[in-house]
Amino acid sequence: MNKKLKYTLTVISITLIIASILCALFPTISNTITQIKINEKIDQFTNRVENIVDLGDTTYEEAKAQGKADEQGYLLDEETQERISSTPVIFKADIDRLRKDSETYNKSLKKNQRDLLTKDSSYTGAALDLASYGIYDGIYGYVVAPSIDLKLPIYLGSNDYNMSMGASHLCYTSLPIGGKNTNCVLSGHTGYIGRTFFDNLPSLKIGNKVSVTNYWNTLNYKVIRTFTCKPNDVKDIFIESEKDLLSLFTCIGDGYGGFERFYVICERI
Repeated sequence: MNKKLKYTLTVISITLIIASILCALFPTISNTITQIKINEKIDQFTNRVENIVDLGDTTYEEAKAQGKADEQGYLLDEETQERISSTPVIFKADIDRLRKDSETYNKSLKKNQRDLLTKDSSYTGAALDLASYGIYDGIYGYVVAPSIDLKLPIYLGSNDYNMSMGASHLCYTSLPIGGKNTNCVLSGHTGYIGRTFFDNLPSLKIGNKVSVTNYWNTLNYKVIRTFTCKPNDVKDIFIESEKDLLSLFTCIGDGYGGFERFYVICERI
């Protein structure tokens, strides 16, 4: 074997080894990058909540019309029209309205949730349009389960985009603000290459803590039940009288090439 051919084969071998290593490391690297981005979104959410702007009854839309905010939600200097906030802000008038509308939505479900779920089996729509409250990233809060290292933003509507970004809230279930006669249902993907969303959900045990942080407070829950069921078995997403529940679910293999739902039911502490 001449030196040139030997050199070429060596280069090819090294290249294949490096490629194999990179392929093996891709899920870990990708998941790390994804989690960094998720943490950044949650940090931005927290920063907005800590810096809510109180201009009395002035909403974002009104502030924008008055030249006090731009299209992206940043505060502006009224004279120079230069940004004076480092991130988009939320106006107290809008957040107060969001809270009131969220409570109204949840109360309406107590009366007609089963009718809504029967008439419309699609949960992809948003329960409320957050953009109408000056919130353009679609995040209502975030869910944390320390025992399985889960921390994800909550998006309204279980559509493909939202489920590729974090945890998604099922329309026609209670918004995550807590209270008696509520059952907030969050769904999340498993099996995404390089993205650990609800993959570890089956590892949650009875008594484990789960929390949801929204624009107003943090709600603490504990796991009271876990189980698997068929995809069309939706009885556990219904509200239970007088209870304050949080339900998490994802898809898992049934061992026969199909899928079942894995549910974690939590009750407010």
